[in-house]
Formats: sequence, C-alpha cells, structure tokens
Amino acid sequence: MPDWGLTTRAIHVGQDPDPTTGAVITPIYQTSTYAQEDIGVHKGYEYSRTDNPTRTVLQEVVASLEDARFGLAFASGMAAELTVTQLLKAGDHVIAGDDLYGGTYRLFSEVLQQYGVRFSYVNPSEPQQVADAIRPETRMVWIESPTNPLLRIVDIHAVADVVRRGEALLVVDSTFATPCIQQPLTLGADIVVHSATKYLGGHSDLILGMVVLNDEAVYERLKFLQNASGGVPGPFDSWLLLRGLKTLELRMQRHSTNAQAVACFLEGKPGIRRVIYPGLPSHPQHELAARQMRAFGGIVTVEFEDEATARRFLRRSQLFVTAESLGGVESLADHPGIMTHSSVPDHLREALGISGGLIRLSVGIEDEQDLLADLEQAVR
Repeated sequence: MPDWGLTTRAIHVGQDPDPTTGAVITPIYQTSTYAQEDIGVHKGYEYSRTDNPTRTVLQEVVASLEDARFGLAFASGMAAELTVTQLLKAGDHVIAGDDLYGGTYRLFSEVLQQYGVRFSYVNPSEPQQVADAIRPETRMVWIESPTNPLLRIVDIHAVADVVRRGEALLVVDSTFATPCIQQPLTLGADIVVHSATKYLGGHSDLILGMVVLNDEAVYERLKFLQNASGGVPGPFDSWLLLRGLKTLELRMQRHSTNAQAVACFLEGKPGIRRVIYPGLPSHPQHELAARQMRAFGGIVTVEFEDEATARRFLRRSQLFVTAESLGGVESLADHPGIMTHSSVPDHLREALGISGGLIRLSVGIEDEQDLLADLEQAVR
C-alpha cells in the first residue's frame, strides 16, 4: 500500500471499483450463503456469519487506519468487548481502569465474574497502580484513554512497558480518540477496541464494534470466536460504517475545534464547578494529551454545582439533545449518573466524582457560534 494519509486510506483501501459492474462504492453483499463450485470448494466465502465481502472490506479499512495487520467487526461495541474477553478463562485476573464506560463495568462485574474471571480496578493514569496490581494470573489489562466520562488521559506507552513484564495483553478502548487522534498499537497496546457506533460511524444510524491488532495467533483465535459466537454485523451496517469512515478525519477536526471552543466558553461560568477537557491547560494531563494525541477530541465533561442546575441545563438546551451515546454529527448531552453509568454502584460513582451535577457533552459539528449561543442561554 502506498504511504497514504488517513482520509485517503478510508476512501481507497480495499475499495477498488467492483470488477463486475465498475461500481465505485463497495456493494452491499446482502446474502447469507454462497454457491460452491464443488463440495467444499468456494471462492473464499461460504456463509456470511463467517465472512461477507462488505464486512471484509470494512475490516481491512479500519485495520489500515490503526496501522494494524488485522481487523474484526462485530454487531456492537459490547459484542467486540465480550469476544476479546473470551480470550480469558476461569481463574484469570484482569486489571481494569476504574473510570470505564458503564456497559463495560456491567460486563465485567455482572457477567464475566460469574464465570470465574477476577477483576481489580485501578487508576491507570498512574502506571504504578497497574504495576502494583499485577498478579501471576494477570492475563489482561483493560484501559480507556480518554476515559468515559471523566476524560482522564492514560500514558499508553508507560502502561505498555509495565504490562510487558508479565503475560498480560494490553487492551485499549480508543472510542473517544479514534485513529485520527491516536493509534494505541503504535504506543505498545496489543488490542484496540472501538464502539464504531460512535465517531467511526459518525451519524447515529448504526450499531457496530471493531477490534484491531497485530498478533497473528491472537487474531486467529479472535477470528474463530467471532465465527463461533456469531456476534457479527450485517452487510448493510458494514456498508454504513464504510461510508462514515470516508469523512472521519474531517469530522474529528471539526468535533475537536468545536469542543475546544465549548470548553473554553464554559470554564469559569457561574454555576459550573469544573470543566474537564484535555485541551484545557487546567486538565491535569494536558501535557500528556498534547504529546500522545493529535487533537483533543469532541467530548467535554461539565460538572454543575448540583443536579438541579444540571437538569435545568438539559431542559433549556436546544442544540445539545439529551440522549445516550456520542460521536454523531449532532451535539448530545448525557447525564452519566442516571443514563450511561447507572450500572456503576453509587459508592463507586461518588468515589470517582461522577456526581449528580455531571454532564457529558458530545460536541457535534454544528456551527461553533450557534453552539456557543445555545450554551449561553442554557447556563444563565
């Protein structure tokens, strides 16, 4: 492959014109099965749970964007996470970040623990905490960067150095950053997961997850699990994600510049305790973010003085729609304590600082001045 930039890869990798019709855009291969030339003899495809041509192209493109050898697509981000954790067995130990997406915490605490997998939760922004938590049976370290919803930045390279001392795999959920902002495999991670529902798709119209990696043996095992467990996306969702990827870099640039403007506008406003955004000098890991990331992303977390003030903001805002999820072209506002992180026990949320006044803003690509004007009237 030529030394193409990200957007060129998103548009062209694996996407030559269709040899049969000349179609410029990858077709939707809406089929479940494929004719065999003879019993057991086929042209690479036999059943669409195992492989589908539209999904094959998608996997190749996302792997390319992450500078990875292999990519695998799943029916959701959670299906991707579950399949990665199926690399584990009873008795294995996982070190996980203490500030995780609520659905990930639910998977770990309410599903995997009952099968004998054990978890320790640490603040991976302090790599020594990861080192101190490693046991002989530790087989996986699971982190997010930036984290959801507190936007902590983890020094991926430093954590990778710690993990290499043992037998664990380092898994990085890079949903908030996307490959346009950081590529964790180049920093020492073993596996990267994405909820492609979010920024990769970018239009709030699909549910899909991605896994990328370089290790062929681990890939072959995950490929087996993808087929055996069956949590794969259909060809239409795969095609929608291929379409979204073509504008990913452009969208991330706009998300990031809008989010920076929103964060600067809100910081210091009356009734707001704190604004958390890696692009602000007040962020405790601002310098690390500037080194590790190409931009600061589209998420701004705001803590109002109390839950009543936060609820008033949600009711008054016209452009920040109250909804779960993030990463679409439209701006969204989420109340983590009630919505996305409600499965995290109250005492853990309180210990982390996920208060009733905390709101997570997914800043869209609307005109900057319109967003700021909406915020101005919403926070009065």
